[in-house]
Amino acid sequence: MRITIPTIPLPAFNPAVKLRTHPPTPKEIEVASERIATFLERSKNALVITGAGVSVDSGIRAYRGSDGHYMNPNYKPIFYQELVDPGPKGHAFRQRYWSRSYLGYPPVRDAQPNPTHYAIAALQYLGHAPRLITQNVDGLHHKASPFSPTETSQRVLELHGSLHKVHCPHNHYIDRLHFQDTLSTLNPSWKAFADELERTGSKPRTNPDGDVDIEGVKFDSFVVPECEDCLVEHGRREDVLKPTVVFFGESISVDTRERSFDLVKESDRVLLVGTTLATYSAFRLAKLAIEYRKPVMMLNLGPTRADVLKD
Repeated sequence: MRITIPTIPLPAFNPAVKLRTHPPTPKEIEVASERIATFLERSKNALVITGAGVSVDSGIRAYRGSDGHYMNPNYKPIFYQELVDPGPKGHAFRQRYWSRSYLGYPPVRDAQPNPTHYAIAALQYLGHAPRLITQNVDGLHHKASPFSPTETSQRVLELHGSLHKVHCPHNHYIDRLHFQDTLSTLNPSWKAFADELERTGSKPRTNPDGDVDIEGVKFDSFVVPECEDCLVEHGRREDVLKPTVVFFGESISVDTRERSFDLVKESDRVLLVGTTLATYSAFRLAKLAIEYRKPVMMLNLGPTRADVLKD
């Protein structure tokens, strides 16, 4: 089976539309704000769907620039089947992933919500947009929420999961902070390397999925932990561990998919913010909203996969 990286189909790029090469002007921001306010003012149950662009001002870069293309043309993600392969090849992929994620997680852990997160939280609090679907795995919408953790989980659906927990194939879950400490203990040279990056201020930029791009570094000495619960309960050695995020080539759970559909159907309109909708799991929500004759508004820099959709 061939798996490809989600992208924006070529028809979505309209050659007649001039791509933005500069930040929006104050007047453009004013006009956009008025249009969004008008879109939401009569709503009692709007649904907001967000993507990586929302977290850029929190220091977590998006995959794509304002032209809709990957900012790093050499970007090579690890696919789900590679990560969970129980053989030696899979172990090598896990060494690569967890070493890069070890360096990339602290900036995600320490990131703080930016004004966009708080503006969306205010829309939830005021009742204009009580529900939110996010493609982001950084947890920043939860940090910005004015509600209790339990109520926030009911109001915010993380379509592609969260970086803040790790699990094995046998449904044992590990808090990522604990897992990060375990990685430090097992890999003292990498801990020293991370401390040196912190000291010199030369930390690599973190991708939306929580890893970093580093070149010239070998991963074959990186020690991947085994699941402690598997060892204690069954004497089983299990090092197939992954964050609770949806990897390329992995499907979202049936429960998450059905809940996302229900949220679209129950809403009276949909506002999409900071997303190209390149992944089908998000794109189909925009399609579903249009099929149900919901008003849909897109707020994004650059082209999106939804540009070809028409009422």
